[in-house]
Amino acid sequence: MKSFGITDKGKVRKDNQDSFIIKKVEAKDCLIVGLCDGMGGAKAGGLASHLANKAFVSEVFAKLNSRIKKAPDYQKILKDACSEANTVAYEYSQFDEQFNGMGTTIVGGVIKTDGSGYIINVGDSRAYHISRRSHSIYQITRDHSLVEELLECGVITREQAKVHPQKNVITRALGSEPKVNADYFEFKLQSGDMLLLCSDGLSNTISDFEMLDYVEEYPEPELLCGALLSKALNRGARDNVTVVAVMK
Repeated sequence: MKSFGITDKGKVRKDNQDSFIIKKVEAKDCLIVGLCDGMGGAKAGGLASHLANKAFVSEVFAKLNSRIKKAPDYQKILKDACSEANTVAYEYSQFDEQFNGMGTTIVGGVIKTDGSGYIINVGDSRAYHISRRSHSIYQITRDHSLVEELLECGVITREQAKVHPQKNVITRALGSEPKVNADYFEFKLQSGDMLLLCSDGLSNTISDFEMLDYVEEYPEPELLCGALLSKALNRGARDNVTVVAVMK
């Protein structure tokens, strides 16, 4: 597998509250990936993002490197790691008034070299499965956002959602409550397929079909991430932009 990640504060924000981690696990022949998008003020949001991401990846890494011989229960491992990340962020938010209300999205999981993938998410950072062979793009995760709820209820259309004034309002985040419920997904990458993780700084600027076209044009993770970031920056990038790509 090949992988690469990149992050940028964008053209408007003074600080970058996004973070990403890519960690190889030799013992299990897989990668752990995590991407977080912090909120709650420059200092608090960035701290929540980095603390939660590190806690999540560290917990998954420890579980996969344990000496227990039985096959990993990826759903339990990822949900437990997400709970640990939530606890770390939440307890820190209670530590000092300047950190009150801080939180972060998370999308992350495990990708094995055979293409098997396991992902959790909280918030509106996304995971996409992109196939050049079938020229298709599929959003694996579901946004935890006000706009997504309005879409599901039929109150607004997909086109209206793109310009909705509250499109950045999320309904779940790590660190905002003592407990959090993460969604879990499984997928399978075929040879040449790409897993793309991104913060809303990318998905609000570049459409799904444009992402698909870029995968066709830039088949290597490093080239793809650089091209997507450049496109977002050229369009004004009003938010932090982070993208991680893993290719089988």
